[in-house]
Amino acid sequence: MQELAKGANVTLAALSESVDSVVVALDWASPTGEGDADVSVLLLNSDGKVRSDADFYFYNNPVAPDGSVQLLGKTPTGDGSQDRIGFDLTAIPDEVARIVVAASRYEGAHFGELENLRLTLTDGSGADLVGFTIADTGPMSAFIFGELYRRDGAWKFRAVGQGYYSGLAGLATDFGVDIDDDAGEEEAPAPVEQTPEEPVRAQVPAPRPAETAKAPARPRTAKKKVTLPKGTRRTLAENDSWREARLFPVSALKSDRDREARATSVLLSVMAQVPEFGRRLTAAFGAPAGRMETFTEVTLPHSDSPRRPDGVIRVERAGKLWTALVETKTNGNALRSDQVQAYMDIAARRGYEAVITLTNDVELEGRPLVDVKIDGRRKHKVALRHLSWAEVAHQAQMLIQHEGVNDAAHAWLLRELLHYVQHENSGCHGFQNMGAAWVPVRNGIDDETLCQGDPRALEVVESWERLVRQVCLRLGGELGHKVLPVQRSRRGTDPAARRALLADQLCHDGRLGAELRIEGTPGVLALTADLRTGRLRTSIEIPAPTQGYPLTTAKRLVRRLAEAPADLHVETLVEGGGGPRGTLERLRPEPGDMLPKSGTPVTGFRLSLLKTMGSTRGNAQSSFIRSVDEAVHRFHRSVVAHLE
Repeated sequence: MQELAKGANVTLAALSESVDSVVVALDWASPTGEGDADVSVLLLNSDGKVRSDADFYFYNNPVAPDGSVQLLGKTPTGDGSQDRIGFDLTAIPDEVARIVVAASRYEGAHFGELENLRLTLTDGSGADLVGFTIADTGPMSAFIFGELYRRDGAWKFRAVGQGYYSGLAGLATDFGVDIDDDAGEEEAPAPVEQTPEEPVRAQVPAPRPAETAKAPARPRTAKKKVTLPKGTRRTLAENDSWREARLFPVSALKSDRDREARATSVLLSVMAQVPEFGRRLTAAFGAPAGRMETFTEVTLPHSDSPRRPDGVIRVERAGKLWTALVETKTNGNALRSDQVQAYMDIAARRGYEAVITLTNDVELEGRPLVDVKIDGRRKHKVALRHLSWAEVAHQAQMLIQHEGVNDAAHAWLLRELLHYVQHENSGCHGFQNMGAAWVPVRNGIDDETLCQGDPRALEVVESWERLVRQVCLRLGGELGHKVLPVQRSRRGTDPAARRALLADQLCHDGRLGAELRIEGTPGVLALTADLRTGRLRTSIEIPAPTQGYPLTTAKRLVRRLAEAPADLHVETLVEGGGGPRGTLERLRPEPGDMLPKSGTPVTGFRLSLLKTMGSTRGNAQSSFIRSVDEAVHRFHRSVVAHLE
């Protein structure tokens, strides 16, 4: 990878032969674990201006209709986030001369509060081509990281590193975008109630007569609000024994082989028929936007015996083909290294771009699910990528319950897919086993024989990290918000070293901990599993207002928690240490009891719920995994949702 200094540029074709499709990743870290930013893209003509407001891509306009630009979303990395953008450079219109890649913060925040700002550009095979680190940011609320531009028929990249005091709106206006952030709240569309059982469609305003037509709506940099579906559809069934007919039945599945074949066929067929969904899953793997076809049970020659991957994805764009082989596993079945290696070799020989593994497991940062040897002498590089069934369900849920799709039939197909992968017979349940080390580690903690450095403790920490990532996917799919695990900077940036430290802490105090950052929530949701006591604690700290009377603040908090469980623990945080604490049941009649008698200033409140955790490692009703999932969802539903 070539490191660039500020102002330097490079021709992409000189670095790789696979630059028709590229991905730009922007990274940043937050010392507090709570800072974040959002990427944006502007397509500019030769005059340095957008052709129209439609050339401005950001969180309210994330995908280009022609697939040339797609914001791929955030993923946690180290103690911050990585936001990625996919570009199909073959689809960029000829009149676009430059592509500006930027990021912005909001609500008074600036980039001086973040650390380790960095841009990385990768080619279609996933190989890193260019890196650019920004050292001095200062109090800038928007920042141009870099730009792609044409020169003599070739695409080049320039490291920019230019800041803006005026935020996203100021940056966009500087390039000719007409921002409409002064519009009143009454101009926003009224919330539309939709039921989960009905196809969800994008809300498109009815056309106006020509004589009363208004100018096209200008983009608003204020984030859109999500309206969640409410209620249930009235059924026509005579009684509960009647079951709705399904497009993808699950009753006839008898073996793991049947489940794998059915699950692959179901998913790939829906990806081909619902472009929004197929593009969302494949863009992260470097696929271009184009006509997609999918296949199953394809036979490919390999040495003396042919191989049959579970599926093949093929995308055509401008006469060029992008191809990926798919290897699927359901239930708790693990990938086989020799099988994946064979598919990598086949893909390299045939000029295919990727091999995608699809299992219930969740990939860890910096830790591939299966080890394969990639021959560095091969000219054609093959990317090995992983997709979890939890991610599949998350993306389907985001489309049909929150973001909407343009076609009712597409929404219905996605609903059927979601029903299938969430059904207990499909085998696509997501991460459902804490592993063989779970019981020995729990026993070692109980009898105090677990020693630091025990490799079984590290296995449990890795399983815990997978579980937390899956909980984030499920909660984010239900809410329509980003939910990301927080990695504190004090634990280091190296994933392996961080897990080793957490394993030593588990051996010492018998606890597993995690923090979840939920978009739109005033604090971080903390989750602790105490293996000594067998209890789960979910909690959140919220700051106290800087103005107003403390008693008024206490009464307002109690009113906001009117629907919260009576056993909710409320602890008052004061300067220099802890303050009064008690259950919500005791504090409701007398909110003033949560205030310190000494008059010490209150800095915030910690709200906590305790729950007995499951003990089994698998997916039974009494399992640890199920108890963690239920604890997080209950705490958010009954407590956190009332604080947003």
